[in-house]
Parts: sequence; structure tokens; C-alpha cells
Amino acid sequence: MTSLNYQYDGLESVIDFVRWGGTLFNEANLFFGHGTDNAFDESKVLTFYVLKLPWEVPENYWLARLTLNEKQQVTELFKQRIESRKPAAYLTGEAWFAGIRFKVNESTLVPRSPIAELIAQHYEPWVVPEQVTDVLDLCTGSGCIGIASLQAFPQAHVDLVDISADALAVAQQNIELYALQDVATTIESDLFSALKGKKYDLIVSNPPYVDQIEMEALPAEYQQEPRLGLEAGKDGLDLVRKILAEAATYLKEDGVLIVEVGVSQYYLEAAYPELPLFWFEFEQGGEGVFAIQKSELEVFQECLNERVKG
Repeated sequence: MTSLNYQYDGLESVIDFVRWGGTLFNEANLFFGHGTDNAFDESKVLTFYVLKLPWEVPENYWLARLTLNEKQQVTELFKQRIESRKPAAYLTGEAWFAGIRFKVNESTLVPRSPIAELIAQHYEPWVVPEQVTDVLDLCTGSGCIGIASLQAFPQAHVDLVDISADALAVAQQNIELYALQDVATTIESDLFSALKGKKYDLIVSNPPYVDQIEMEALPAEYQQEPRLGLEAGKDGLDLVRKILAEAATYLKEDGVLIVEVGVSQYYLEAAYPELPLFWFEFEQGGEGVFAIQKSELEVFQECLNERVKG
């Protein structure tokens, strides 16, 4: 990489620094995909974080001048972003998902699931929101999907489940950030192993689903994320097979399973051509999220069990 010049002589305003950061990031050939999809939005995230500005500001704010200390802080974040290749969320310790700010760190994936669009729709028509009392966010990471889902379900309690104690520590911080201790609980569990006897109206999961070939080709930014939250075997379905085989046991009679498998959708459809999976289409981007009802899983239970065994 060509040596970059971090001298900010002549730069004064908010728009000066956002533009400059975007130029630096493009020159450094950074990769984006953790909440932003371009260099200038990434620069805006870091600049606005230092200045403690909301994402939308009046037009005249863009012309406000930075203090010397602010200039130094912004420049240091730009430098860290380029030299470490860490996504902006890891540098700021926060990310936005479904309209909510979440704490994140290197123990959790950066929230970016298209499931946010389903939350905004209250998961309808798959469930009746007012009748949902028990929700499971499986492979929860920062807890973002489960906590954000509480916006859709005024009567619900959510279990935030993950195998990583470090990730659950972050999820617990997010529970406490919004004083949700009475309606959200973290549980350390290898998928369903610690959930015996529990039943849910909705199980939603964004499990690891990156296949072996894709894992080896990930940009440096994605390699900053925990492999435990990404890696899922040769075809990306190691965990999804187990979820499909076991979920019916933990769903109520009218319960629904919703799972994100991303680009592993192709492998899943090839492996389970008989399953009546409903694939969502997203207006705001994203792919590879399916829904299936408990009753449909039960019809194919024997087949699902056999696929897990090998």
C-alpha cells in the first residue's frame, strides 16, 4: 500500500474531514460492508462519532469547524481504520441495527442482518405480534436481533443464546443499556443444548454460515471478526443442519423458525430440496433468509435427523 499523508493542513469543517477520510479510504483500498457500503459513509461514521453528532444533521452543521483536538481525534481514527483494517464499529465500539444503537467488540459480529427489515414488519404474517410471548435469538452475538425484536412484540420475553461467553458479555451490556433485564436473558449454550423444556413462538437465528472457500477469500475487514461467528464447514451448513433437525422440539404448536444463511442458500436448497422453505425478498438489500413452520419441520423430521448424522 502506498504511504498515505495524514496531514490535515487547510481542513477545517465537518465536510472537509468527511471528504478527506473518504479519499484516504479509497486510496487505501479498504473494504466496506459492516454498516456502510462506501468510503465516504465510513468516513462520516468515524467523524460524527468523534463530534458526537447524530447521523442526520441540519445542512449548516456540515460547515462547522473542528477544534484542534477534534481534528487530531478524527485523524487518528482514520489512521487506525486504514492500518488495522478493523471495521468502523470496532473502533467506535458501537453499531446501529434496526434503528437501535448496540455496543459491539471483536467478540461479536458487526450487526448487519437483513432480518432488521422483518423486525420492522413485526415478522408479519408469520406470527401475530400481540400473541408472541417467547422468542429465541439463537447464535445471538451482541444480542442485536433479539433485543431489536422486542420492538415488535410488546408482551414477549427473549432468550439470547450463544456458545461464546465473551459474546454474551456484550449482549448483557446491551440488555443493561436499555434496562431490559426483566424481558431479556442471556444463556450460554451450544445451540439448543442448554434449553431443555423451553418452547418458543419464534426462533430467529443468524448462525455462522460461511463456507470453506468463501472463508479463505474474505477481505481483511471480515477477518477481524470472530471466526466462531462466521465459519461453518465445507458448505456453510454445519450449524444450520442441526438447527433444522432440532428446532421443532423447541417451537410451540404454531411456532416459526427464521434463519439467515446468506450465500449458502444455494447449498441449502440443494441439500434439502424437499423442504418447503420460504425465502424472503428484501427491499433494502440482503438475501438468504428463510422461514419454515414447526408443522412443516415435523413432517420431515426423520429426514432432517438423518442429514445431521451424515
